[in-house]
Amino acid sequence: MKLHIIETGKFKLDGGAMFGVVPKRMWQKLHPADDDNLCTWQMRCLLVEDGNRKILIDTGVGKKQDERFRKHFYPHDDILFDDALRNIGLNKSDITDVLLTHFHFDHVGGALEFDQTGNIVPTFPNAKYWTNQVHYDWAFEPNAREAASFLKENFVPLNSAGVLHFIDVEEGIRFSDHITLSFVYGHTEAMMIPYISLPSGNTLIYCADLIPSHHHIPLPYIMAYDMRPLESLKEKQILHEKASDGKHFLFFEHDLDVACGSLTRTESGKTVFGESVTLNDIL
Repeated sequence: MKLHIIETGKFKLDGGAMFGVVPKRMWQKLHPADDDNLCTWQMRCLLVEDGNRKILIDTGVGKKQDERFRKHFYPHDDILFDDALRNIGLNKSDITDVLLTHFHFDHVGGALEFDQTGNIVPTFPNAKYWTNQVHYDWAFEPNAREAASFLKENFVPLNSAGVLHFIDVEEGIRFSDHITLSFVYGHTEAMMIPYISLPSGNTLIYCADLIPSHHHIPLPYIMAYDMRPLESLKEKQILHEKASDGKHFLFFEHDLDVACGSLTRTESGKTVFGESVTLNDIL
């Protein structure tokens, strides 16, 4: 097995929205905002070489968005998949699977791209793309609160092209030899959380938007974007219980500085961030 971090660029989101009910005077010390109250976040994906499969988890925001979109979210420091994959000796045609944790634009936008004639086509021509039917239906007919995050041009063409496949919504279902999936419902409906079993005996949890950064580890630090914040609270508690044993590590998709880290328990029993680790440290 091999693991590769794939950085796709950065974007900005409102600091208050990212930290929910936590007062600004507290989160500002952790992640300072600019003059417009916007915080910069990473869009970090993970490539898992598992047997003969090369599995990319999420795809960042992509390059299809128009100028109006870019003025809202300020994507910058973009890295093309061609360049990111070339750095590890691969190209887009080598990817066999793209596992999309959910269809919010900053996770699925890079799944499709414009070809030379201006048509939208799958970014990875030989890949199967994976979602689940529960989430697809939720995104296809979104609620008013979440509609701005679900852009149909980011996922419907995958289905039309016949490359989108659907995973059964079954807790702990096996996706590959070393990846199982958990399903969570606080952030959005049936978001998939991959659990990756490593040769060392450790487990890497791809947190997606359940815990987008290490600053979001404390239970009250829940994004205002979450559809069901109390459900997110319960789901984080469950993850805390699983991941405080020294054998589980968290992969942070949006953390500006920390890609992977551990959890630890204080003497009072509170779960907190442990330390930053590299993938090689835990593999």
